Amino acid sequence: MNNVLQLKGKKFIQENKNVKGGGPSINGKETVTNNKINRLTEKLKQIKQFWMQETRPFSGVLISVHYNKIAAKSNRIGGLFKGNKSNNAIVGAKFNTSRTKHIITYFISMQELVKSIELLSDTNEVLQILFNGSMNQDIFEDKEKKYMETFKQCEKFAVKKSVFKQIIADVSYIDDFEIDTAEKQTQQSIVTLYNTDIETKDLLKKLGIDILSSRILDNQTVFLDTNQLDVLYEKAPYLVSMATVDMSELSPSNFIQEHQHQTMDIPYPSLEPTIGVIDTLFDERVYFSPWVEYHEMIDNNIPKTQNDYKHGTAVSSIIVDGHVLNPWLDDGCGRFKVRHFGVATGAQFSSFTITKQIKEIIANNRDIKVWNISLGSNQEVNHNFISAEAAILDQIQHENDIIFVVAGTNKPNENIERIGSPADSINSMVVNAVTKNGLSTKYARKGIALSFFAKPDVSYYGGSNEEYIKVCEPLGEAKVAGTSFAAPWIARKLSYLIDILGLNREIAKALLIDAARDWNENPTPSQIALYGHGVVPIKIENIISTKEDEIKFLITDVSEKWNTFNYSFPVPIHENKYPYVAKATMCYFPMCNRVQGVDYTNTELNVKFGRIQNNGKIKDIKGDKQNLEDDLGTERYYLSEEEARMNFRKWDNVKYVVEIPTSRKKPKITYDYKNWGMEIKTNNRLNPQDGVGVRFGVVVTLKEINGVNRIEEFIHNCHLNGWLVNELDVQLRVDVHKKVNESIEWE
Repeated sequence: MNNVLQLKGKKFIQENKNVKGGGPSINGKETVTNNKINRLTEKLKQIKQFWMQETRPFSGVLISVHYNKIAAKSNRIGGLFKGNKSNNAIVGAKFNTSRTKHIITYFISMQELVKSIELLSDTNEVLQILFNGSMNQDIFEDKEKKYMETFKQCEKFAVKKSVFKQIIADVSYIDDFEIDTAEKQTQQSIVTLYNTDIETKDLLKKLGIDILSSRILDNQTVFLDTNQLDVLYEKAPYLVSMATVDMSELSPSNFIQEHQHQTMDIPYPSLEPTIGVIDTLFDERVYFSPWVEYHEMIDNNIPKTQNDYKHGTAVSSIIVDGHVLNPWLDDGCGRFKVRHFGVATGAQFSSFTITKQIKEIIANNRDIKVWNISLGSNQEVNHNFISAEAAILDQIQHENDIIFVVAGTNKPNENIERIGSPADSINSMVVNAVTKNGLSTKYARKGIALSFFAKPDVSYYGGSNEEYIKVCEPLGEAKVAGTSFAAPWIARKLSYLIDILGLNREIAKALLIDAARDWNENPTPSQIALYGHGVVPIKIENIISTKEDEIKFLITDVSEKWNTFNYSFPVPIHENKYPYVAKATMCYFPMCNRVQGVDYTNTELNVKFGRIQNNGKIKDIKGDKQNLEDDLGTERYYLSEEEARMNFRKWDNVKYVVEIPTSRKKPKITYDYKNWGMEIKTNNRLNPQDGVGVRFGVVVTLKEINGVNRIEEFIHNCHLNGWLVNELDVQLRVDVHKKVNESIEWE
């Protein structure tokens, strides 16, 4: 086996984007006609009339634009509403029922709505007089200059040529305008309101709903009881962006068998890392109690039963002593200390209250890097928005150098299929359960999140009829099964990689996903929904080492500008060719915005890796042509948003690109420049500053197609090219960890 290598010492270079604006582009599949503009103009007039007659508690209007495709940022309104600042007016985004088209909600002033109606009317006049009431892509782009003089005549009308073309482009991507309302909730709920530039408390007060500040989760999200919901939906149903029922029940742990009383010995803790656990209550009478620092956060006036201590105690027992209780799952990671926060009982609990508690817990325990949350809702997540609980976890992880491990939730009954919150958290490591044979369990629920993100991230052994997971509960040893008991094993591995081996969370997460995915390029949608990227190996040594015909190395840096690149990877050459296939797995923790609905992640990092061609461009191992420019800085290739998402996982915070090893693979030719390169291209949906300072971690694997071990040559080449190479030598890192954490007594 070869050790995984860390490459350090050569920083990535940062450069700004130099692409020149190419002007608006029309939807090539659409022909814009007078009839369509007339219809849209009439619809805007109806919406204007509605808002003029509506007694609303805010100035401005809400309008939902139904696009005719999944619309990239460049395809969205750029002439109507607020012109080139219309993107800043977006307050929500969802998909249609078939999830093939965007529905995006804007908040604009009444004056901007009136101006948009005028722009449509003026554009329609030009279209009728100069272009016979119809325009397609050929006329719009005028590559043969047939219509150049005609376009110049636009200046004689109320709209200039540039504005005319932008409005035509806008219309080509629009199906309709609407005022959308959310489905009414009948139980107390966590409700997110559209941003109308008014403080949420003041906005609700104008509607006759007076709420306590403690019931506000963030700027737009509040907790409302049934009476308050009735008032809101009666007076202003169009204000509701999203709503979910608040009361949650702990996803059931299936197949719990009889307890066995058993005396077990355990040494006292020493320098082991601490993992945070947020769960139900912990029974301090169990044998491993010295390893657990317990904080109970349930009100003393709330009655508690023995059942309230089972789940939390069992989860912590896996983190502390799981490898001893389950020798077949001995991962080589040893024991871990636990700081356990009891935030829920085994019955119903308020997810709103727990979410607020989690923010407080993390703020007061910044020394812990890995947190396990095996609580989950029985309710299915929504296709069009992230749950409030998951959004808070994502926000916390973006703002703090921590990672949550979240259970994928269990089926409460056969009618519930999709995962429950907070298993839709994008930045978290979400874990589903498999049997001892590596097959999905009958209690596992399915992703994905927002019809796109691969949730769960990975799978692990959670117990089944073949082999249950042994845990310690208050009454002794128990045999259990559930995603709750798969997640703690992944928390152990992450803590080992981060707290003992010293890796950052981006690299640690990427390593686990890379190990689970292996060389599988295209798992089926059903496989992704159940297994995520795959089943993580049991032994930690199989994650931090690799086969002898493979070179696996780790790279991490921070994106500061549009292009973050390094062209100094000295891949060994044999007979003037590269006898390898390659893969790369990248993870990062972007800022997210729940009110943007399906457009949830603010920042996109796109990784390219491959040989440097004679033109200085990377020949990407997956053939990714996103963000390619010519020498003039002009974009050379166009991919639709659907293609970019499907083929290159655009907007996903986990990237996996791979060449599949086959017996027919031939060595790659070399170019003049012999090193390989990596580029990280950064794009932002809203604020350009959202992507500044985002750290990424990439795991790269080179597989020699003839089975030859070339790692020594690679290490030698790296040193010659100025890299510092560290091998992930487990024993060495453990010794260093112990040394660093030693207590020194001064005489």
